[in-house]
Formats: sequence, C-alpha cells, structure tokens
Amino acid sequence: MVEIERKFLVKSEDFKEQAFTQNKIAQGYLSSIPERTVRVRIKGTRGFLTIKGIGHQGGMSRFEWENEIPLEEAQELLKLCEKGKIEKTRFEIKSGNHIFEVDEFYGENEGLIMAEIELKSETETFERPEWLGEEVTNDERYYNAYLSKNPFKDWKNN
Repeated sequence: MVEIERKFLVKSEDFKEQAFTQNKIAQGYLSSIPERTVRVRIKGTRGFLTIKGIGHQGGMSRFEWENEIPLEEAQELLKLCEKGKIEKTRFEIKSGNHIFEVDEFYGENEGLIMAEIELKSETETFERPEWLGEEVTNDERYYNAYLSKNPFKDWKNN
C-alpha cells in the first residue's frame, strides 16, 4: 500500500503518438491536507476513491489506498468536494519495462503537462524518454491537491 512515484515536467507533445491509452479524468478532494488527502476521481466511465498519506522524506513514496466505486457514487461525491476541480487527459506510454502516465491539464491548469512513473523502489532505474523534462517529484506545487487550490494559470513564475 505504499506508492513510489517520480514526477516530471514534459517538454514536448511527442509522447502523444506513443500513447497506447488515453482517458479523460475529473477529480476533486474531500480532504486536501497533506497528512491525508481523500480524492474522488472519474476516469472515463469508472469512479474511484483514493486516500493518500503524507509523503516520506524526499516526496517519492507515501501510503496510498484506492478502490473502485460506482460511477453514480463518484459523481455525487464530486459535488461534496472542496473548491477546485482537476480536469485532465491521461495518456499511458510504455517505456522499457515501465509505463509513464502523462497528464495534460485543462481548465484552471491549462498548459501544464506532467509525467509520472511508479517504481518498485526509490532507487529503481528506468529509461528516460526524450520528451521527459525536469524532475519535480519534491516540488509540492505539482501535487494535484495543490493544483486544485493554486491553479497553474495563477503561478507568477511558471
């Protein structure tokens, strides 16, 4: 139940032609405090409820629990969420033995494209696609819970 993940900015849209899936995602937060974020997500036609704990030192790993819930329940729970909905398209791209999830954001976070990779350990190596840019794993501004309250379009120095 521990998620080990690294986050990167994406420097070109070349990833799109390599994607084997893409899904629209809408999500909100019932709780966005770092010690326990509670997220409601609709991905395509499926609903999910996710609870995440605070990140370990370095921000690469943290507790994560996720369960699929009926779509109708997810739609109703989204209505109860804190202000600031995240809208994005997620593209999945195979790179070596790993899969990158690349999120292209819309709405208040238009212009932001980020890639995430889940690893089995914090020291695991992986192939870096050429479209992968600067690592932002340790930068809390790039957490979706932060983006829901402090949209990318409002950043002074992006």
